[in-house]
Amino acid sequence: MAGSVSQDARRPDRIVVVEDDPVTRAMLVGYFSENNFDVVGAGSCAECRQALRVRTDLVFLDVQLPDGDGFALAKEIQALSNAGIIFVTRRDTDVDRILGLEIAGDHYVTKPINLRDLLARARSVLRRRSIDRKAARNHNSIAFGDWIIDLMRRELMDGDSKPVALTRAEFDLLAALVGADGRPLSRDYLIEVVSNRQTEVDVRTVDALVARLRRKLIGSETPVIATVTGVGYKLAISERL
Repeated sequence: MAGSVSQDARRPDRIVVVEDDPVTRAMLVGYFSENNFDVVGAGSCAECRQALRVRTDLVFLDVQLPDGDGFALAKEIQALSNAGIIFVTRRDTDVDRILGLEIAGDHYVTKPINLRDLLARARSVLRRRSIDRKAARNHNSIAFGDWIIDLMRRELMDGDSKPVALTRAEFDLLAALVGADGRPLSRDYLIEVVSNRQTEVDVRTVDALVARLRRKLIGSETPVIATVTGVGYKLAISERL
């Protein structure tokens, strides 16, 4: 199926399913294999590390594993691979969900699993990752005001070339505003941008992210992000060539 093939049409996207329950693992491996993905099952942290020795595009990651914690493993995955991460777990507290998304997760899905929903989320993550890879090939860095946003490294640097720490959602929202070339973006659109990272977002989420970004983007007399009444937000500082 076209949705399961990455920018390299010669190979299917590779998914590693990290799940200690053999029934659930077999179900996920079978379903995504039927949808033309290259799928590998792993029952532990150790097996996941082994699987990541081969190029991987996406990891389905349980939080509770027999030889380690899924959140800690997610940090390892980020260091070892450029793969996207979707947490698939029974742990459904708000604290766990927020922690997972802040650490590394593209999505946080709780069991019981809706396979069609998980498939849609997987394809969404892979599409976004494909866009990120295109940005990497183009070495996309954009300067605006006193800052430089590097779309390849997913980093923001201030005027002294010091990194500014951003969460994934903050980076995605800022990148969208920078990419709009000063055009205002509606709150509804920005909800969709942030929804690539979080399953439940609303206008208040977008407003909170903007407020956090404004606190981090200090040092200029001109506000970096301007409110457009009745619409949403726009970048208030022109890009520098």
